[in-house]
Amino acid sequence: MTDLVDALLHILDRHARWVVLTGAGISADSGIPTYRDSGGKWLGADPILHQEFIQSPAKRQRYWGRSMLGWPGVRDADPNRHHRALTRFEQADKIEALITQNVDRLHQRAGSQRVIDLHGRLDRVRCLDCGAGYEREAIQQRLLSLNPHNAQPSQALRPDGDADLSDELVASIQVPHCTACGGLLKPDVVFFGGTIPREQVSACEAALSRADALLVVGSSLHVYSGFRICRQATDQGKPLVIANEGTTRADDIATLKIQNNALSMLSSLLEDYAWSDPTHSPNNRIYHA
Repeated sequence: MTDLVDALLHILDRHARWVVLTGAGISADSGIPTYRDSGGKWLGADPILHQEFIQSPAKRQRYWGRSMLGWPGVRDADPNRHHRALTRFEQADKIEALITQNVDRLHQRAGSQRVIDLHGRLDRVRCLDCGAGYEREAIQQRLLSLNPHNAQPSQALRPDGDADLSDELVASIQVPHCTACGGLLKPDVVFFGGTIPREQVSACEAALSRADALLVVGSSLHVYSGFRICRQATDQGKPLVIANEGTTRADDIATLKIQNNALSMLSSLLEDYAWSDPTHSPNNRIYHA
């Protein structure tokens, strides 16, 4: 453990500007489950696909019915120590950009400013026909009004505000529409099979080009959008550090991989690190497990 901590401190000292990429694992301690187990196996029900949502009224009923039950768990979640540790890292002017694959906005609630929401944000909804925007909580109130028979929050939250709901109840869900044009409402997130907006991709590429190294926290990198950023970093000759409890898609190209107790170790280090004194020797710093 000491050797790993020393190696991480050494690489942090040598590189002034970082891009940080976070995944579902960083929000697990806030009560929001991850998509996969430590071996990369998918957990829970299959996710809604982009084309399914667009083409199938039944799939939209499924999404909004389950989201109606699951949204309060995301809305009311609090940032955890891992989010706060990265905020401290940013406040020390060490982060060029924090790219998150999560849609829960917990980094922003923890105080991070340089955040790129790669896959969008769950707290907003957009009309696919006229472009009108809505707060997700306003849509929640409409869902509850349309579906008073099924208004109890779920006790079994799934990733991204999903929740279990029987097929029978799904079939009874009334779906809200755009109040401006009557069009199709969709959460302002990138569903599986969807396309990340070009401006988000460009912002990530620009940040990585300015940075010295890449740190991945709490992501298996099974989704290509995150893995691509890792490939770009290594193609540019920049170190890739991964802190994740399980295996990742980029393990074989990582400069340094932290796996056992990964997030707690990283957060403890970032909390204790003497950012205000860059000449402070790593040998004089103490890691608290």
